[in-house]
Amino acid sequence: MASGGSSNAGSLTQWLREKGFDEEAIGRMSRRCKNLHGLDAGEASGVWDYLLNVVKIERRKLRYVVTKCPKVLTLSVDDKLVPTVQCLTTLQAKPGEVAQAIVKFPQILFHSVEEKLCPLLAFFQTLGISEKQLAKLLMVNPRLISYSIEAKFSQTVDFLVGLGIDKEGMIGKIMAKEPYIMGYSVDKRLRPTAEFLKSAVGLEGSNLQRVIMSFPDILSRDVDKILRPNLAFLQSCGFSKDQVMALVAGYPPVLIKSVKHCLEPRMKFLVEEMGRDMGEVVDYPQFFRHGLKRSLEYRHKVLKQMNSRHDLTCHLNQVRQLESSILRIMMENFSIVLKIDPSKVQGMYLGRNTRGYT
Repeated sequence: MASGGSSNAGSLTQWLREKGFDEEAIGRMSRRCKNLHGLDAGEASGVWDYLLNVVKIERRKLRYVVTKCPKVLTLSVDDKLVPTVQCLTTLQAKPGEVAQAIVKFPQILFHSVEEKLCPLLAFFQTLGISEKQLAKLLMVNPRLISYSIEAKFSQTVDFLVGLGIDKEGMIGKIMAKEPYIMGYSVDKRLRPTAEFLKSAVGLEGSNLQRVIMSFPDILSRDVDKILRPNLAFLQSCGFSKDQVMALVAGYPPVLIKSVKHCLEPRMKFLVEEMGRDMGEVVDYPQFFRHGLKRSLEYRHKVLKQMNSRHDLTCHLNQVRQLESSILRIMMENFSIVLKIDPSKVQGMYLGRNTRGYT
């Protein structure tokens, strides 16, 4: 028996080398999965070929899966892999999604999908999530299948209901937008974040509900590492608590955007380059959504060029009056300045030669 096990190990090691695994990787895999020593190379090859040729996992990604979870090689193709993959495929998954799900979470292959899937589907249907939506959730976050309904899902649902998010279909919509929210601890992450949004930002009732509904990802962000520093920056700009609340309610990602790479450069550009009052962003929080180089700087340049050409072409009285009126309206309404299509502005005002003007 010992010699047989040694022969299998030697055969498997050689097979792993042929598949592109180096000695260090093989050593780590052997330590992670003790059953690997007694595995026959032919059995491992059967698993590899099925995942590569039937499930269509790319060779490079399959090496990653096996390195991360070598136990995959010990599974029976007929008794375990085929039924599991077929069950996942029947969830109306798109081509390639099952392969992506396995790469993200190889452990999905160890769960009894049929036993876990039926109760999971029934639970999610009570939240207004269809089978098709559940398929999408599982493909994006396959780890969901490993969670307990009682210990994990029910706690998160009860927490959201406690925030007033209890109307039919609301929790399902949150999950569809942020499939990873169910993986976070209610006590360690979700509740502290909600309390921060209430006490520090001032969001309550319907305002808090709207923020969570529109951008549920905010609940999963760390208060001390992300939310609090962003709040401190907004306060350092001189925004009052009511103004900060309006900014967050109007554009929730303002609390998670990078201060260094997003918020600070945009505020500087707004005041120093555009010559605008910083309070204007309170009326148009979507300002922070626009790219600095491709959107804000470009639009500002277009406006400056429009004004310059207006000065140079004062003899075109009718055109000048039209441009002056439109420019005045744009400058009076900050949101219009940012929403207008620059290409149309250029074609209308900066490329007048194409219309016969000289």
